[in-house]
Amino acid sequence: MIAFRSILFNTAFYANLILRMIVLSPIYFLLPRKRAYFIPKNWAKANHWLMKTIVGTTFTVEGLENIPKGGYILAPKHQSFWDTYALLPWLDDPVYILKRELTWIPIFGWYIAKQRMIPVNRGAKGKVMAQVIERTKMEMATGRQLIIYPEGTRRPPGAPPEYKYGIARLYRDLNVPVVPVAMHPGLFWPRRKFLRFPGHFTVRILPPIEPGMDPDAFHDKLMHDLEQASDELLVQTARDNPELPLPPTAIQRLKELGAARDV
Repeated sequence: MIAFRSILFNTAFYANLILRMIVLSPIYFLLPRKRAYFIPKNWAKANHWLMKTIVGTTFTVEGLENIPKGGYILAPKHQSFWDTYALLPWLDDPVYILKRELTWIPIFGWYIAKQRMIPVNRGAKGKVMAQVIERTKMEMATGRQLIIYPEGTRRPPGAPPEYKYGIARLYRDLNVPVVPVAMHPGLFWPRRKFLRFPGHFTVRILPPIEPGMDPDAFHDKLMHDLEQASDELLVQTARDNPELPLPPTAIQRLKELGAARDV
């Protein structure tokens, strides 16, 4: 049944994406940029409905009161394709730093360009990174919210943290709050797998880290706060979803936390 529901959901998910891009493109590209954002945001809401209705996966968002007004950096854990779009309905005018290859995809890349997302060559450093920061400053100066994943790429739930230092540099140079977000969607929508699992999980938006800290101290605090919340949510999610199959990384981390499931 899980395999059948997964196939049905994946089919509906991509059909929803492709049909919306084709049918709504005239409206999207004619509207002013920020007003046009309602189309991606409604797409995200539709995906949440599909996940709930077809797979049986639901989630709760905690800590919305921690989201500041104006510009800030949102720093979520990154485990799944789910978390690339999931929070769009709660954000005013987000902007992503993303790999440039995404801009080469027909139609999808045009949608990205419309919202002035910031493409980057992951293999480039030095001068290119400085240009990315300058471009990011321009977007943030208009009050936008930057979404960046501190570990840079998707990591399996419970895996040892691998935080990149780039977010500390952005924190220093942009001089805005950083809002950490802990969650475990990778338990229900695993990376590089087609299966989708039913259950319930929590998205926890933590209090913002205000600007002005030493970058090294900020980096340590971000990792401490986010990993502590992630551990708490991993234990909670495993407890609340006893039938959910867990990846080896999550099983190992639960053992280290003294919260291993009974076999």
